[in-house]
This record gives sequence, C-alpha cells and structure tokens, in this order.
Amino acid sequence: MKSTSTVILGALLALSASAAEARLAPVSAPDPTTPDAAVREPGGVPAGWKLTWADEFDKDGLPDPAKWAYDTGRNKTGWANEELQYYAQARLKNSRVKGGKLVITAHKESLTDAPDYGGQRYTSARLFTRGTYEFTYGFVEVRAKLPCGAGTWPAIWTLGTKGGWPEMGEIDIMEHTGRKVGDVFGSIHTGIYNWPSKTQKTVHTEVPDACDAFHNYQLTWDANQIMVGVDNVNYFKFRNPMDGDTGKWPFDDPQYLILNLAIGGFLGGPVDDRIFPVSMEVDYVRIYKP
Repeated sequence: MKSTSTVILGALLALSASAAEARLAPVSAPDPTTPDAAVREPGGVPAGWKLTWADEFDKDGLPDPAKWAYDTGRNKTGWANEELQYYAQARLKNSRVKGGKLVITAHKESLTDAPDYGGQRYTSARLFTRGTYEFTYGFVEVRAKLPCGAGTWPAIWTLGTKGGWPEMGEIDIMEHTGRKVGDVFGSIHTGIYNWPSKTQKTVHTEVPDACDAFHNYQLTWDANQIMVGVDNVNYFKFRNPMDGDTGKWPFDDPQYLILNLAIGGFLGGPVDDRIFPVSMEVDYVRIYKP
C-alpha cells in the first residue's frame, strides 16, 4: 500500500508533466479569415505602385462617360436591402461635377414619368466603372466627405465581374449610416462569408468628422490579402487562406468600383425627410497598381 505522501508526489509529478506537454504541444494557427481581422497598421500607397487610373473631377457637368456608367438595373423591381431610392441616369440633379468635386445628391421626389419608375419617393445616383475600368489587385483611394442625417447610407465599394452575388466577391471600402455619425466600416462578402448567412467580415472604425471634412478611404488589395483603411491607417485585414477555395477568396479576378448614396434599407434605417437634399462629395478617385 502506497503512503499518502507517495500518492501526492505522484499526482504532482503527473500534473507537472501534463503542464510541460501543454507548453510544448504545437498550437494550431487560427484560420486568419475566420475572425474579423481588426488591425491598426500604417497604410497608404504601397512603395513602387504606380497610378494607373484616376478621376480628379476637373470638368464641370455630368461625370465623364468614358470613366463612369450608371447602375439603374433594379429601379423598376426595387433595390436590394429594402432600399428606398430611385437611381437616376445622367441627371445633373443627382450626379454632377462642380468645382473640382463629384457631388452625388439624394432628393425627396418621385420620378413618376420615368419608364423604369418603381414607386420610389427618393432619387439618388449609383455610379460604377463596370465596362469602363475593371482591375485585379490595386490600391484604391477615394477622398470624400459623407452625408449625415437619418436614412443616409453612402458607400464606396467594389464588385467582381464573374458570377452572381455573393460568389463574385464584394469589397466594401467605406460604408456609413447617418444614424451612427462617424461610425465607418469596411466589409468582405464572398460565397462563404456574407450577410445573409451572417458570416460577413466587418470591422468598424471611428471618423468623428466624416460628415464635416474630407477623408481618404483606402483599399490595398493583392494576391495575399485585402486591407481597408482611412487616412493611411489600415484597420481591417482579410487574408487569402491560400487553399484554392473561391468561396472564401474570389479575389483573384477583376472587380469594378462603385460610388453610391442609398436611402433607407436595412442599414440606412428610418428616413428623416427634413434632411433633403443631402450629398456625398468626392474630391478624387485614384487607383494604383503594382
């Protein structure tokens, strides 16, 4: 029969050995795309990358048709996310270049005589570069001042050119809602990571004067990762898992840029009609490539 001291000593040795094994056992690295990757890292144009496409908005009138087209495809049926706006095409009241800036303006009005009118009580604009400029990898910088007011939902983002949503991939460089002033966020949507499945990757940052001052909203995208930032500070990183699964990473194919001001919807929320007209102003758009 063992003595009590022998039993205690054996137990202590066993615990010590288990602790040592735990310390020495390899720890599996987490899938870097599984959590929202909040970071705080220096950003800005990567060294050696060259400017390949830009709009400085230096000619008054409608946006340059060689660079921008208008997305109006769901006016008749209604836009996704229960948004309330009608997106007008080449209408100065909603999208104009003036004084060196692109101004996208939402109004409280109904264009009942438009052939694709879908019953909307608000007008706005959604400009994109699909068919004019599509790119794979790059540094995108959009200098903008955002609208405020309950119901506003401006966005700077990209969509893939292949397949349907969300498999095509979506990169949200900037979203903001007027009901949460200064709360700016970036997101990634893919076949596996998307908001209908509640698996999208989103990180928030604070830009307290987003509605009063211009800021640089930035995307750095290469074969290894996507980073989203503001004013040369990246706050969101999404790494390529390098496993060939396009459901996680569809971002080796071209994307195109979108600038829009939505009204209402899941994120925009209830609309305060007293805010109109309300505008997002864009000082410039610049895209650099490796």
